[in-house]
Amino acid sequence: MRPFSADIARCGLSRLREALCLQSEGCGETLREQGNPEQGNPEQGNPEQGSAVVEFTFLSLLLMVPVVYFIVTIGQIQGGSFAVVGAADHAAKVYVMQKDVSSAQAAAEQAVIMALADYGHPTQRATIEVACDRNDCLSAGAAVTVTVGLAVPLPMMPFGDALRLDAARLDASATQMVGRFR
Repeated sequence: MRPFSADIARCGLSRLREALCLQSEGCGETLREQGNPEQGNPEQGNPEQGSAVVEFTFLSLLLMVPVVYFIVTIGQIQGGSFAVVGAADHAAKVYVMQKDVSSAQAAAEQAVIMALADYGHPTQRATIEVACDRNDCLSAGAAVTVTVGLAVPLPMMPFGDALRLDAARLDASATQMVGRFR
């Protein structure tokens, strides 16, 4: 006959192994055999079994869709900021290299269109403004400032263009000096 404390230790170890889904060595009546109401009826199976997968899937979709949309929107805004900075810089450089104001304006607008197209932004949502510190913008030593604005639309939004739903309004400006020797 074994001592009583060894029997209790063996049974406790058996229940621990059973809880960890390991094979138990049998120590009498287990919780399933006792018909524990928390465990459910052993003949019918556990009614709570499998619901964690459904809950995880539902909650992950519920939480991940807004997070992914937020990341895509921030990416659009970041791309828009790169686009307006590049467009303003190139437009100012092209403007000061032209011979007359009308061709300089046309060249600056073309530079803005190309820079925005490189980043995939529509040119209909862009604005361009040219400002000079003198009356003659193309005189030697004149400072020409080109400001480009862009309204970045919300991504994947149906009827976004018609409703004019914008994620952000971005502006960038660049200044170039007209060289003395052109």
